[in-house]
Amino acid sequence: MTKQSKHKGRFLTLAAVFAGLTLSGAATLAQEKTDHPGVTPGEMAYKGAPVPAGEMKRVISPGAPDMTQAEFDIATKLYFERCAGCHGVLRKGATGKPLTPDITQQRGTDFLKVLINYGSPAGMPNWGTSGEFTEEQIDIMARFLQHEPPTPPEWGMQEMKETWQVYVPEDKRPKTKQNKYNIDNIFAVTLRDSGEVALIDGDSKDIVAILKTGYAVHISRSSDSGRYIYTIGRDAKVDMIDLFMDPPQIVATIKVGLEARSVETSKYKGYEDKVAIAGAYWPPQYVLMDGATLEPTKIMSTRGMTVDTQEYHPEPRVAAIVASHEYPEFIVNVKETGKILLVNYSDLDAITVTTLEAARYLHDGGWDSSHRYFLTAANQSNIIAVVDSKEREIEALIPAEKIPHPGRGANIKDPEFGPVWVTSGLGNENINFIGTDPEGHPDNAWKVVRVLPSQGGGSLFVKTHPKSSNLWVDNTLHPDAKVSQSIAVYDVNNLDAGYEVLPIAEWADVGEGPARVVQPEYNAAGDEVWFSVWNGKDQVSAIVVVDDKTRKLKEVIKDERLITPTGKFNVYNTRKDIY
Repeated sequence: MTKQSKHKGRFLTLAAVFAGLTLSGAATLAQEKTDHPGVTPGEMAYKGAPVPAGEMKRVISPGAPDMTQAEFDIATKLYFERCAGCHGVLRKGATGKPLTPDITQQRGTDFLKVLINYGSPAGMPNWGTSGEFTEEQIDIMARFLQHEPPTPPEWGMQEMKETWQVYVPEDKRPKTKQNKYNIDNIFAVTLRDSGEVALIDGDSKDIVAILKTGYAVHISRSSDSGRYIYTIGRDAKVDMIDLFMDPPQIVATIKVGLEARSVETSKYKGYEDKVAIAGAYWPPQYVLMDGATLEPTKIMSTRGMTVDTQEYHPEPRVAAIVASHEYPEFIVNVKETGKILLVNYSDLDAITVTTLEAARYLHDGGWDSSHRYFLTAANQSNIIAVVDSKEREIEALIPAEKIPHPGRGANIKDPEFGPVWVTSGLGNENINFIGTDPEGHPDNAWKVVRVLPSQGGGSLFVKTHPKSSNLWVDNTLHPDAKVSQSIAVYDVNNLDAGYEVLPIAEWADVGEGPARVVQPEYNAAGDEVWFSVWNGKDQVSAIVVVDDKTRKLKEVIKDERLITPTGKFNVYNTRKDIY
């Protein structure tokens, strides 16, 4: 709890006003209708990547309170570490609301200090009372937000080439696997706050290696062959890990921008692993690279008009990217414009891009069980967009409940409705089942056919496996610790029976801390489910392994090197798009 000053009385008075607000209402930042997700106090799940303050040009705006260069540097760092992921680099708004001077100056310093300190019912984290920001930092941020946002530098081919390194050339890498591991059952585990990835052997549960990667790795993607893992940090650093080596190590790296979330490699027959792609949040662009070395070849901007109002957007960030199985194409989500790009990589000297109009703000998504249809969340619009990768068109735009957040989603065969794809949500407590079989079950296709209640909102991931009869749902960002520290599991063959709650964090026995349970992930055989118990940076975290058939605890993986584990990516399931 931060120490309060002479403004404590005013803070408490305004906080009491906030406590009575609802999600709808009049014109204040806390009252406006918002699609910022509800989060637990001090939640870091959407904090942005750190941008060096020295690279940012100070901006002084008329009508804004004074601040020194030192204060500007502090505020810039805090904003990019904590706020940019939701509100955007240019503060135009995305998952969070706009924070431009025309809004913030009208609210004033005292109001903004209260909002930052206590948060709001609309989902604004309580950065002060959670202990994340000091009172001095809150004051600096309240003044900083009333100035025009500084624009980070661009990041072009020269900057990329300067960061590109090949540690082990392709012809110097082993021709055959040099270790004893079943690499298909290796898990790449994000160690968020240490800027590392742990490779864990799914058979023995031993840590194979801890590798220094980008900051807060967002995803790890396996190459089509399974030999390589590509990771991307929120700081836009891409690392390529060779699993054939003993121990596995990083063989190439590049920084594709200042902030990013997505990486993928080609999977179409004849082009397997030939081309890699990474999408940036800043600058708003994606880059095509050589799949074996990460050498950058083409940079493509995403700046342009939005699909709804047809207004120019200066910061359309690249969200999910998947590799098509039907054509030599990448499917690229452009968050702020609501456009989905089909990027054909068959001729890198004459790249063709087909633009499909979906809805804003595009986030994550995954394939249906046939790997023909890509279903993806436009979370501000509360829409699930469906791309037919074979016909190369939008198949459907399906209304979904508030803030769908599928991760890659989950594919099951519903006993009543046939093949369905499942998503949970951040802003609602329901699990939505969408029919995905237009030929076998045409009456159910591209509509929500079943809605199940879960433990509550704040869910990040759902998961199942073709060999399993279970559907697992986390509630990582739920405000109730009993919910965020547990997992709900449904019987696919008896969905109306409701869910069973398993006390994952209790099984982990990590001691004090938030101990949020996040992202179920199956092993290659489909008979184990792994969960991250995500604690504070200076607290004990763990990986909990559950027997999928019995739903009983199988093993707890603890190691002082497992610092804030979050996402886990099994090599086989990732390269085969099994979820």
